[in-house]
Amino acid sequence: MKSRTIASLAATGIVLLTATGCGAMTTQATTFEYTASDGVNLPAVDGPSLDVRNAFVVADHDGAEGNFVAVLINDTDSAQSLALDWGTGDTSIDVPAGETVSLGIDADPELIADLDTIPGSTLGMYLQAGDAQGVEIEVPILNNCLTEYADLAPNDTAADTEHCSHYDFSTSDESGGH
Repeated sequence: MKSRTIASLAATGIVLLTATGCGAMTTQATTFEYTASDGVNLPAVDGPSLDVRNAFVVADHDGAEGNFVAVLINDTDSAQSLALDWGTGDTSIDVPAGETVSLGIDADPELIADLDTIPGSTLGMYLQAGDAQGVEIEVPILNNCLTEYADLAPNDTAADTEHCSHYDFSTSDESGGH
């Protein structure tokens, strides 16, 4: 009788160790920081406090030009400048002291001329906030097929979505089902 009890306890222990072992060795996905949006954030750097959030480019359907869209947050008491360099061009955006500028929402997006990068890819872009060390990041290139980006492509209008015909953003059919 004792041997059955011991065997039963040993089997239970083996089952418990096997069932929980996977969770003990697997990294939890919730421990990773990520940008829960379509754009990317500029990594924190030493220097002036100019945060760049949700940065992306909405390009024309042919990828010739695009508009840089981002939220720029200046937490300092002095104006800050964000320098952008994308290989075929560069520009600078000024952010007043203590202000938040939403390019594409409450301020015009910044035109990226000579983009030559099609929607669906990324663009290596060097960003430098003030005198801080610059950082190269991969900025996503989007199109204007989604409603929220319909007016953001520089040469396409909200009505110019003929190139979007191969995208299907619908979630239901005429019967109301999915």
